[in-house]
Amino acid sequence: MPARPTCRPWRALTAAALLCLPLFAQADDRAMRDALAAARQQEWQRIDDRAIEGHVLAGYVEYHRLRDRLPRVEPDRVLDFVERHADSPLADWMRGQAIAKYGHAGRYRHLLAVADGEPAGTTRQCYYYTALLDRDPAAAAEGGRALWHAGRSQPDACDTLFDTLRARGEIGELEIWERQMLAWQDGESGLARYLGRLLGDRWQADLDAVDRLQKDYAAITRVPSCIGPDCRGSGAFFAAAMHGFVRADTEAALEAWRKIAPHLTIADRHRQAIEHDLIFYSLVREVRQNRAWGDQALAGRSDPDLLELRVRTALADRDWQGVIDWVHRMPDETRRDERWQYWLGRALEKLGDEATAQRAYAAAAQGRSFFGFAAADRLGRPYALNLERNGFDEAYRERVARWPAVQRTEALLRIDEPGLAASEWYAAVGRASPREARALGDYAQRRGWHAKLVQTTIVGEMWDTLEWRFPEAYRDHFLHWGRMTGVDPYLLMGIARRESAYNPEAVSPAGARGLMQLMPGTATQLSRQLGIGDPGAYGVLDPELNIRLGSTYIRDMLDRYRGNRLAATAAYNAGPGRVDRWLAEAPEEFDLFVESIPFRETRNYVQAVLSYRAIFESLANGGDSQGVAMLTDAEKTVRYDRSLLARN
Repeated sequence: MPARPTCRPWRALTAAALLCLPLFAQADDRAMRDALAAARQQEWQRIDDRAIEGHVLAGYVEYHRLRDRLPRVEPDRVLDFVERHADSPLADWMRGQAIAKYGHAGRYRHLLAVADGEPAGTTRQCYYYTALLDRDPAAAAEGGRALWHAGRSQPDACDTLFDTLRARGEIGELEIWERQMLAWQDGESGLARYLGRLLGDRWQADLDAVDRLQKDYAAITRVPSCIGPDCRGSGAFFAAAMHGFVRADTEAALEAWRKIAPHLTIADRHRQAIEHDLIFYSLVREVRQNRAWGDQALAGRSDPDLLELRVRTALADRDWQGVIDWVHRMPDETRRDERWQYWLGRALEKLGDEATAQRAYAAAAQGRSFFGFAAADRLGRPYALNLERNGFDEAYRERVARWPAVQRTEALLRIDEPGLAASEWYAAVGRASPREARALGDYAQRRGWHAKLVQTTIVGEMWDTLEWRFPEAYRDHFLHWGRMTGVDPYLLMGIARRESAYNPEAVSPAGARGLMQLMPGTATQLSRQLGIGDPGAYGVLDPELNIRLGSTYIRDMLDRYRGNRLAATAAYNAGPGRVDRWLAEAPEEFDLFVESIPFRETRNYVQAVLSYRAIFESLANGGDSQGVAMLTDAEKTVRYDRSLLARN
C-alpha cells in the first residue's frame, strides 16, 4: 500500500490534496459531488441538504434548484441569489437563466425586474427588447432594428419583437430590403426569398434586378442606378452585388465599379465598404492591373489592414521607397508597432539612410516580439524583456488562500469539476484589482496550475509577468526529449506554449490534441515510426508522450529543412508541402521569408514560437537575455529558397 503523503497546508497541495483533508471535509466533498450530480438531473430527493449545509459550494446546488423553478419563482428570489453570489459566476448565470425563462414564458415584468441592461446573447436580447416594447418603445425599436439587420436567420425568440416592430412601422420596407441584401451577401438564399415576399409590388423591378445579377454580376453596369423608393435601397443593393462580384472576378469588378461609381448616390459607408473589398482582393490576389487605382484609393484611407497589406506587397516587390511611404501613411498606433518600425529601418538601410534606420531599429527593439528581437540583433543589443516580478509575504498569501473564490475553485477541483473551477477562477481574476490579480497569479504559480496561470495573465492583462506567462511547465520532459531527439528544448517549449498554452487536455476544433497539438493520425504514424503502441485519441493527451511525439515530428521537419527552425516551425503549423512551395517562391532573406508567408495564422505562429523560445531561454538564465539569440547566424544569413530542402 502506498505511503500516505506528508500533509502540508492545503493550498500548496496537488494530487494529494484530498488525502490531506480532514475526514469530515472529505465526507462533505463526497456529499457535495453527489448533490451536484443529483441537482443536474433534478433528482432533489437524492440530495442530503444537511450533509452539504455550509459547504463552500452549496450555492451550486441552490443554483440548479432555483433554475429548475423558473419561470414560476418571483424575481425577488432571483435578485436575492444574485446579490448573495455577486462574487461568483453563479450570479451572471442565474440572471441569464431568469431572462431566458421569463422571456420564453412571456413574463416580461419579471424579466425587466432581474435584467441589468442589455444581456448577452441574441435570444436573451430579443426577449429583453420584447419586454421593453411597452415600457420603452424607443429603446425597443432601436435594439430590435439592430437585431433585425443580420444576414442570417435569428432565433424564434425574436419573432414577437420583429412582428410588433413591423406592425408599428419601426421596421418597414427599407429595413426588409436591407436585410434581404445582407442575406444575399451572406449566401442565405432561403432567408432572402422569404424577405423578398414581404416587400410590396413597388419593389418588383428591384427584385428582378437582384435575380439578374445573381446570374451575371457583369450586368451591374446595366441595372438602374436608382433602387427602391427615392433611391433609398441603392446603397445596400450595390454593396451586396459588388461584394459577390469582387470575389468572383476582382479585375472585372473594378472595371465595372469605375463605370458606375460616379453615377451612384449611396451612403459613404456603402461606398467605403465596396472600395475596401476592391483594394483588399486586388492586393491579396496580386491583380496588377488594379494597382494604380488601388494606390490612389488607398491614399485617402487609413484602414490598418489595407495599409499593412500594401506594405507587404511593397516588400514582395523590393520597393523600399514604397515601404517607407506606406508605413508613414499608417495610423500612429499601427505605425509605432515594432514590426513596422523594423521594416521602416530595413527600407531606410537599403536606401542608404543608416542614421534614420538606426533610430527606427531602436524604436522596434523596445518591443518583446519577433521583429523587436530581430531589430535588437541588428543593433547588437540584448532583448528588451521588460520583465515584471511580483512577491507577496506569507501573511498576505494566507489571506488570499481564504478568499471565497479561491476556496470555491479548490473545492471544485477536489470534486472533479475543472470547467466550473476555471469559470470561478477567471471570473475572480476579471473583477480583481491589479494587485489582487497578481496575488491570484502568485497562487496559481505556487499551486502548479500551469495552464490556468497562463490564462490568468491573459485575463488580468499581466503582459510583463513573463515567469507566469511562460512557466516552467513539464520542463524535465522537454529537456529529456529535446536531448533524446537532438531538438532545442526551448523550441519545444515555444511550440507547446503557442499550441496549447500548456493545457495538456487541449483539443482543437480540428481534433489536434495535447500540449503540442498532435492530430491522432499523426500520433499514430509517429508511434509506428518509434516502434511503440498507438496511443489512441486519449493516450496522446499524456504530457510526456505528447512531448515525445511532438519533438519527434519537429525533429523530422528540422531534418527536412537542414536544421532551419523558421522553415521547420512553419511546417509544424502549415504542413511541409506548403512550406516546400513557399520556399520555391521565397524572397531569400529570413525576415522577408517570414513576412511573405501567405497564411496569417502561420506567419504569426512562426514569429510567436521563435520569440517564445528566446524568452524561455532568457528566463532559464534568470531573466537575463544577454547572450540569448532568437536565431542562429546561419538562420539569419542562409538563402530561403529550395536549397533549404535536404532532398532537393
